Amino acid sequence: MASRWRSLLRFRSTTRPLIIFTLCLTVIHSLGEDVDNCDKLRYLCKEPKIDDATQEPESCRDRLAWVECLPAPNISCRLSNGTQFKFSGEEVGFNKSIPCRNVSGYSYKVAVALSLFLGWIGADRFYLGYPALGLLKFCTVGFCGIGSLVDFMLISMQIVGPSDGSDYITPGGSQ
Repeated sequence: MASRWRSLLRFRSTTRPLIIFTLCLTVIHSLGEDVDNCDKLRYLCKEPKIDDATQEPESCRDRLAWVECLPAPNISCRLSNGTQFKFSGEEVGFNKSIPCRNVSGYSYKVAVALSLFLGWIGADRFYLGYPALGLLKFCTVGFCGIGSLVDFMLISMQIVGPSDGSDYITPGGSQ
């Protein structure tokens, strides 16, 4: 039994330096290898300039806008051809596409106000481009008030929007 413990202690005494040596080599190797591939960099993308009237990015074309993405400054990486490159933070890494909002001039505030005050005669539905429902609400006095209440809730929660499928122009620019 004693010889078993001695052999176990000898095993521990020889493996401990080996583990420490391996750990030191790993740390030294990781410190010397501070240059990664450029594919693994993280980028910061600029915010697009928003037009106040349409609440869309100014560079919006075909429902997409392009924003510039920059790598962080003082980052070095290895390009695909093997050369090392250090970024200053001013270079454009790539352009990223973001979707544009589809707005066509319908105001959320106007739609809610019309629904609240003139919904019983169908003004909200006429404004949003639903003339048949507007005429039906006009002839039935807002479906005896129940339709006006339902439409007010649907419009205020933005479940019912403009008939052309666009988004409302909202205060603060959020949908």
